[in-house]
Amino acid sequence: MLRRNLVSFALAAGLLICSQWATAADSSDLAVVNRIRQEAMERSRVMEHLFFLTDVHGPRLTSSPGFESAAQWVAGQSKQWGLANVALEKWGPFGRGWAASRFAVHLVEPQYSALIGAPIPWSPPTKGVISGTPMLAPLRPDNDLDKYKLELERYYSEYRGRLRDQIILFRDPRRLELQTEAPSRRFSPSELSERALAPDPIEPIPIDPENPMIPADPALRQRFNAYAPSYFSDRLRRQREVLFNELNKFLVDEGVRLVIYPTNGDGGTIFPATGGFSYKPDAQLPPPSLGLTPEHYNRIVRLLERKQPVRVEAEIEAQYYDDTTDSLNVVAEIPGGSRSDELVIIGGHLDSWDFATGATDNAAGCAVMMEVMRILKTLDLKMDRTVRMVLWGGEEQGLLGSRAYVKKHFADPATMQLQPEHGKVSAYYNMDNGSGKIRGVYLQGNDMVRPTFDAWLSPFRDLGATTLAIRNTGGTDHLSFDAVGIPGFQFIQDPLEYNSRTHHTNMDVYDRVQAPDLMQAAAIIASFVYHTANRPEVLPRKPLPKPLPKDPAASGSM
Repeated sequence: MLRRNLVSFALAAGLLICSQWATAADSSDLAVVNRIRQEAMERSRVMEHLFFLTDVHGPRLTSSPGFESAAQWVAGQSKQWGLANVALEKWGPFGRGWAASRFAVHLVEPQYSALIGAPIPWSPPTKGVISGTPMLAPLRPDNDLDKYKLELERYYSEYRGRLRDQIILFRDPRRLELQTEAPSRRFSPSELSERALAPDPIEPIPIDPENPMIPADPALRQRFNAYAPSYFSDRLRRQREVLFNELNKFLVDEGVRLVIYPTNGDGGTIFPATGGFSYKPDAQLPPPSLGLTPEHYNRIVRLLERKQPVRVEAEIEAQYYDDTTDSLNVVAEIPGGSRSDELVIIGGHLDSWDFATGATDNAAGCAVMMEVMRILKTLDLKMDRTVRMVLWGGEEQGLLGSRAYVKKHFADPATMQLQPEHGKVSAYYNMDNGSGKIRGVYLQGNDMVRPTFDAWLSPFRDLGATTLAIRNTGGTDHLSFDAVGIPGFQFIQDPLEYNSRTHHTNMDVYDRVQAPDLMQAAAIIASFVYHTANRPEVLPRKPLPKPLPKDPAASGSM
């Protein structure tokens, strides 16, 4: 009995010591945090970085001249700061580069009016001004692939032989609802508390690997999305690509002169269609294509329906860069000390869409990550691990740059055969949710990092950063790391007007970015990076993902 008590006492003491050691290891170095906060808040240069990425080098469509010049500028700044191993690391092949050099669209009859619109990326040029009376020829796509195929069959049957030399209005008019809520907001305390709660479990749905159809029912679709691995989404994307090319070939063969879309958004803010798969070198290009704000699109439709005289004029000047087969990721490092072969990686995507200058998506994230590197280098903080910044290309086309980088350096998710560097990465931190201040961290299902992140977040509670959410968040480059079992994290950010006004719109410009929020974000991420780089152990990891099932479509079978 005495021996058992002694053993129990020893175990308890050991656990207490380990617990205290872990707590000490993961506590914040407040002296360093104070220095980081002062540098980030009182001597910030984050808006200077943003200016060059947007006003000077934006837009930054992947493999466009704007992207190339922005990448060169980031590399030059990194060298000026004394960062090491600065490189423009190629990946690819990507496909067609594209950039518009001139765009105009007008309503000429019944009265003159300048129209708000934008060319669709990868649209061919018009070869001069196109003028004429539009024809309403709406296609009604559906998320359900089978229904979409039926709709295409209807469209081909109804419009074959009727579209020669036409300017076509390619969708039904959009009904606009009265906006009764402010377009910008911050998370309330109750919203953050709710986000911190684990979501209710979602019942799995059977998925046929040979026919992974997205259910039409919203509840079933949620279950599908929760359990469908990237293998399925990639396969569905390939199936849609076949339909996309087929549709474009039909429009070109029928002799359509110009395609006009109504965009999402309203009040002058437009979310143009995004060019589909036209960047791929073997993709069928559409006819010249543009998007209009729905108010202007709807006016044209109403005039046609009332049989009033209507004439529009449009001109698109654009260039392809077919010799740009590889895109770039920009890499720069602060070498570590005693564990210099181990890595803390930070990043955001450098590419943008073409409608504005890509400020909140995602020059803001890139400017913050550049500022993090500047702060750490300026303060000359001693870090055991190497800190590596990578700014990605091709994110908007499906995380292409980060996926290629992870496959080259760490592991291929298709096979999960690990490369030596895989075990050397402690964490990847990403920023790509606009310019809102950081309110916490998405743990991406990795509850083992909760005590560590809670300690590191604690000094920033007075700046509004309080929340740790076990939830996954998607849509950006941390997923490429998570897909091969490397801890990858995206920060919780105030939404502001990201989804209502700036994300993929013509208003994604410098003026929509909130400078104090970016300064706060730079301070928090720099602190996280510093503590990750000096933690005695790498951050704990979730179990390794299983290799993806073999996809017969990848070898040409559909």
